[in-house]
Amino acid sequence: MTKNVLIMAANGRISRLVAARLLSEPEFADVALTLFVRKAAQVADLQADSRVSVFGGSLDNLSDVTAAMAGQDVVFVGVVDHSKNNLHTKNVIAGMKQAAVQRVIYANVLGIYDEVPGEFGAWNRATISSGLTTAAMSGQLLAESGLDYTTLRIPWLNDRDVKYVITHNDEPYLGVPGSRKSIADVIIRIIADFNFLKNDSVGIADPDTEGENRPVY
Repeated sequence: MTKNVLIMAANGRISRLVAARLLSEPEFADVALTLFVRKAAQVADLQADSRVSVFGGSLDNLSDVTAAMAGQDVVFVGVVDHSKNNLHTKNVIAGMKQAAVQRVIYANVLGIYDEVPGEFGAWNRATISSGLTTAAMSGQLLAESGLDYTTLRIPWLNDRDVKYVITHNDEPYLGVPGSRKSIADVIIRIIADFNFLKNDSVGIADPDTEGENRPVY
């Protein structure tokens, strides 16, 4: 049975890692992939695969978002919502409801609950303070949406191999940086099993970096 997967902001580096795995791993041979981007040329290299469809549109536009949702089984939004009044998250929620799509995975940032401890937590809070309000509200909107959501509280990123620990929204954040491949792996696991991390907001980071005061690249 075909599983229809929509990746929004599909030209991002994590989004591309997810797409590459979905298109190359035998477990996902039944996946039909829709890539939502501002311009189709951004993902021209992926369009040769017969399982790939490209939708040109903007998260600012509810009609674009709703049209892209039609027939999808799961949506991954690969960009943190820093839009005015959280327009992007609101459009995603409204579009999913209009299209009767229930499962969503949404990128966010660490620190939205002031859950990052110690000196690193203070540094992180000061460094990304300008974006924390909309990021936190994005998570709250999803939690209150009635959708089956997973908020990914993404750490400072590097290009190392897959290695991560998951913390939940009532736990202190563990680790400092994490790899893009690790974030992609969590997304892949959710696509494989919609119940994995359902209705949760999760931190993902390299446990070997616990106690560091700054990101490790």
